[in-house]
Amino acid sequence: MATFKDRLKNSWNAFLGRDPTESVTYYTDIGPGYSYKPDRTILTRGNERSIITTIYNRIATDVSMVDIRHVRLNENKQYSEDMDSNLNKALTLSANLDQTGRSMTKDLVLSLFDEGCVAVVPTLTTSDPRRSESYDIYELRVGKIIEWYPRHVKVKVYREDTGRKEEIVLPKKMVAIIENPFYAIMNEPNSAFQRLRRILNQVDKTNDQNSAGKMDLIIQLPYVTKSPTRQLQAEERRKKIEAQLTGSQFGIAYIDGTEKITQLNRSVENNLWQQAKDVKEEIYSQLGLSETILNGTADEKTNLNYQNTAIAPILTAIVEEYQRKFLSDTAITQGQAIRYFREPFKLVPVDNLAEIADKFTRNEIMTKNEFRSILGMKPSDDPKADQLLNSNINHPDEEIQKPEDGMPDEENEEENINEPETEGNTPDEQALLDEIKKLGG
Repeated sequence: MATFKDRLKNSWNAFLGRDPTESVTYYTDIGPGYSYKPDRTILTRGNERSIITTIYNRIATDVSMVDIRHVRLNENKQYSEDMDSNLNKALTLSANLDQTGRSMTKDLVLSLFDEGCVAVVPTLTTSDPRRSESYDIYELRVGKIIEWYPRHVKVKVYREDTGRKEEIVLPKKMVAIIENPFYAIMNEPNSAFQRLRRILNQVDKTNDQNSAGKMDLIIQLPYVTKSPTRQLQAEERRKKIEAQLTGSQFGIAYIDGTEKITQLNRSVENNLWQQAKDVKEEIYSQLGLSETILNGTADEKTNLNYQNTAIAPILTAIVEEYQRKFLSDTAITQGQAIRYFREPFKLVPVDNLAEIADKFTRNEIMTKNEFRSILGMKPSDDPKADQLLNSNINHPDEEIQKPEDGMPDEENEEENINEPETEGNTPDEQALLDEIKKLGG
């Protein structure tokens, strides 16, 4: 245990930036500073409109909540274990100095929707990927593709050393180039999303015109204004009324008793909002979306359809390109792969978990402790809780405890008589079911 003297000697104060024993504070150049996060994804081309941003952000968030891991497969091409590699740490824990694995995935999906095609660049590796196929990846960054070449791409990617985005040319074999699976409905010039963007631009333009501070007044003068002289008098009269309105504290003006003012208090009606609603419904049908998905009230079937039609294609495109570019042929031959894993019980109501737990443990699909970990409960100390075992049937390999004299134990018989019935469940399984029912309310 460290003494008070050792703590004082080795301590560090974040506000002073120096050891307490030092008398001078040293300042160094730490690079340029920004009032915003410089590597943050910023939607462009009108995609930052409210409706479009809501759709993009919801899908990107849902994709980032799915685990993408570097794993090892068995001889049947099934998941065996997670790889203890730097690539797996970059995908699950820390993608780079500024982003976690999930935040980089969200950045990737938002950029994918905005650009149509993006690149994921290994910015820090054990060896030069341009000269070697055997290397491990420490850090990953999402970059914008500026130019395309036969075997290379020019990528604009954030450099953490300088705090700026720089353009570099890299070979395609080391860069994961991911294309939007919904490019036809999001990024094509005449796609549904681009039509919605143009309609929203027109709506904003109309709203700006209507709220520009104009009063839309028509002044009827007591004389005919066809001659040039009368037109000059009318223009002068209009300017005087404008001067009265702008110079008055409360916007009050006076007119002659023979003059008449008509206010156009109705804007010209259009069907822009109806067109925007129709295009939005078309987008929802093409992506498997609905209003219930966005506000979080969707049922199981709606969520399942959304996961299969919108989330799964994006995840598949990301995972396949990761495996193709970040794993060598030798690693793939050895059973290494990139896979995504969705939480199967995330959308299941708590009331149904008890029945699911019974079926999974009884059919020897999951152990009791595996299911307890899903519920956030501590594992049981019972050795049987870690075994794939159906506790409702007798197993020949279990030892049956008998009294030494071969006679039935009267005390055990009395305990069995007084013991409540558990409907065929073992005490461990019944305890698990009781805890799940408590969670359900």
